[in-house]
Amino acid sequence: MKTALLVVLIISSLVLISTILLSPGKAAGMSGAIAGGAETLFGKKKAKGFEGALEKATKISAVLFMLSAFVYSII
Repeated sequence: MKTALLVVLIISSLVLISTILLSPGKAAGMSGAIAGGAETLFGKKKAKGFEGALEKATKISAVLFMLSAFVYSII
């Protein structure tokens, strides 16, 4: 059980690191931070293609990493 959980933790951490490093930067300054947050909140700016896949992979691996780290710390 511990070994399988440790393997999941290592794989999810490597996927999380790689997806974060591969994702494009969003450096638009202070005005871009305010306007960009509103656009993504209301769905005007949806990621498509490779960027969308990276965003989904980042979210899934982050949740998997946090859950496996939490369970591993309890065990």
